[in-house]
Amino acid sequence: MASIEMRNIVKQYGDGFPAVNDVSLDIADGEFMILVGPSGCGKSTLLRMIVGLEDITSGDMIIGGKRVNDLAPRDRNLSMVFQNYALYPHMTVFENIAFPLRLSKTPDDEVRRRVNEASDVLELKDHLERKPANLSGGQRQRVAMGRAIVRQAEAFLFDEPLSNLDAKLRGQMRTEISRLQRRLGITTVYVTHDQTEAMTLGDRVCVLRKGKIQQVASPRELYEQPVNLFVAGFIGSPPMNFLPATPKGNTLEMPFGTIELDEKRAGQIAGRDLVLVGIRPEYFEDATLVEESKRPHGSTFTARVDVTEWLGDSQFAYIPYEAPEAVTSQLRELSRELDSEELRTQAIVSIDSTSRIREGRDAEFWLDTRKVHVFDPQTGENLTRDAEAGAELTRMATQDRVEQVDEARGETTSLGAA
Repeated sequence: MASIEMRNIVKQYGDGFPAVNDVSLDIADGEFMILVGPSGCGKSTLLRMIVGLEDITSGDMIIGGKRVNDLAPRDRNLSMVFQNYALYPHMTVFENIAFPLRLSKTPDDEVRRRVNEASDVLELKDHLERKPANLSGGQRQRVAMGRAIVRQAEAFLFDEPLSNLDAKLRGQMRTEISRLQRRLGITTVYVTHDQTEAMTLGDRVCVLRKGKIQQVASPRELYEQPVNLFVAGFIGSPPMNFLPATPKGNTLEMPFGTIELDEKRAGQIAGRDLVLVGIRPEYFEDATLVEESKRPHGSTFTARVDVTEWLGDSQFAYIPYEAPEAVTSQLRELSRELDSEELRTQAIVSIDSTSRIREGRDAEFWLDTRKVHVFDPQTGENLTRDAEAGAELTRMATQDRVEQVDEARGETTSLGAA
């Protein structure tokens, strides 16, 4: 097991384009770190530099306290699981898993022991004599994971391993990967563009944008205390709503009406003419269904509903609004960067499935004003972020991870014990 330290890592191609631009990141021993971001953000390039498949233009890559910039991939003792499985079609499952052990001339008895242990963990015992062509996508991915496990490497590296699977199987494999990592307590770096995987798997998540780190934090801190518009827009589904607003004293005048801020947040945006208010869909509710005890913590407003979508356990209401061209153009640009549908000038409101709100009619909504964020429309900075609260969320998540790793490593039956 080993920690991974990156010091001012740069990857610049021949045309001068920096795919990774001055990245510094510490990944603790036993930590599950997610690298996430839209296409072209540099996450896969960074992973390939960790394993040694990409040269580093400048900076230092340190694994287990040792600088490895000049070491070949085979000398770094890392296991990588690729998006396309990378299995040998002519070999059985057993031999695919055993392949790295055969290369290192491991004795046959030890090969059988390690392969049997890995196949037991991954529920592949009944498939060891089958060929990859006779396996499902999920089984093939488990074979690839088994090959990584038997190497007894210092870290696991995953490059979008679930992107070729259907939605249901992705959910199952997420659970298996999480359970396996917790059991082994091994340092893991996982690349994905899927924010659901990022939020459900990682101890911490590193959000990348155009080769630069935007924020490194626990999933909960990213969700509740995003550092800027990019992170706020990327994390969350449906995405955060961004509405133009004019500050006036302790209030914000928005397209739907006026909301009141506490003195601290009002002071953080004092003197500004225009801001963007960030509101997650679940911060709204049908005003007729809000408990009386909650009402003082928010504001009510009336708006016309354009479209509703009933999902069984909840429903969404879409509320169009008017916004200055400067705001709409910025939202279009942000949408392109996020590889998402256009962030239109409409609010997505999540309401209870029992709500009787109907499209084409006016409805009264309640908004929890304690949770709204206010962003600078030019820089994208979150002006009302509570850095101390966010740091505490990540500290708690880190402590949980340390305890889980210690517990996993304390088990005498841990996988791979000699």
